[in-house]
Amino acid sequence: MPAIGEKVRRLLEAKDLGDITTELCDFSLKEQNATAEAQGVQPSSASDFVPILGQTVTYVVACVLINEHDELLMIEEAKQSCAGKWYLPAGRMERGESITEAAAREVFEETGLNAELTTLLAVEVAGGSWFRFVLTGRITGGRLKTPADADAESIQARWVLNPQEVPLRANDILNIIDIGRAYHKGGKTGVADISSEPLWHGSILPTRYPHRRNYLRVLAVARKRASNSLNILISEKNAHHFPTVELNPRRSLHSTLRKFMIEIFGAELPQHKPHGLLSVEHCASEEENTDGICLNLLVAFRPPIEQISLIGKCIWQELAAPLDERLGRIVSSKQASIPLNVVR
Repeated sequence: MPAIGEKVRRLLEAKDLGDITTELCDFSLKEQNATAEAQGVQPSSASDFVPILGQTVTYVVACVLINEHDELLMIEEAKQSCAGKWYLPAGRMERGESITEAAAREVFEETGLNAELTTLLAVEVAGGSWFRFVLTGRITGGRLKTPADADAESIQARWVLNPQEVPLRANDILNIIDIGRAYHKGGKTGVADISSEPLWHGSILPTRYPHRRNYLRVLAVARKRASNSLNILISEKNAHHFPTVELNPRRSLHSTLRKFMIEIFGAELPQHKPHGLLSVEHCASEEENTDGICLNLLVAFRPPIEQISLIGKCIWQELAAPLDERLGRIVSSKQASIPLNVVR
């Protein structure tokens, strides 16, 4: 099994860890339900929940594509419920697709253009069973759809400078459009360029790796006051790994994360803040009939580790150079990880 430093490096490079998450999950749905029942609370989800696309979970892709004139690729909706309204190329993933395959398909079906997706821009979560993956990239070919090409997917596509000048299907895309424009203006240097300010994440596409359930893997970091060294939290359950919790499909991600943090640190949680995602793992598994994902979340703690009490089976491990500096720079820049937005 790779050393912890190598595991951190792999996540920063959007590579899988090879972990069997069912064996290295610290707080499964079964354990969450047992904790709830011990507190006299009826569990909100079955312990044997399995994410199956189109049945128990919904994965949506949306694409923020911008040309050299800072214009945004938008489509006029054809669905009767929102006909004549405008939106980003977007839609639900289909069984067996990867996230990038679904995004490229939606762009082609709705705009007539071919796109090469280059990075995730954001991930949005509603409850614990609806996820929207926002990507950007570049157009590589095709022909822009006109009203003469209208079909069930869209009426037409157009490059739009100001999305608020057209009637929008919903305003929920305005925030991710802002993220996309900011990335295109300043975010193409990536985390390797230490002179860039502000520091942006590089090209991070979803990692193709199967998971039977939906997981949140936590990379919690804090500094040691005595040496100012950056330390990362390690679970000692079964084998050394990053603390991992199974997502409850009936609870908000923030609620699941908080309950997990209490299991590790106790009710008096030290001040901490979810920074953003370092990577996302997904690969549909037809053999196991599951569409599980794993979100790798960076969480930064403000107090030094000398002031942080642990009640769970976890330890702090110091990161060696140059990995500590690299991760430290990500923590110090808001744009260096992928935003994880919890929506209602």
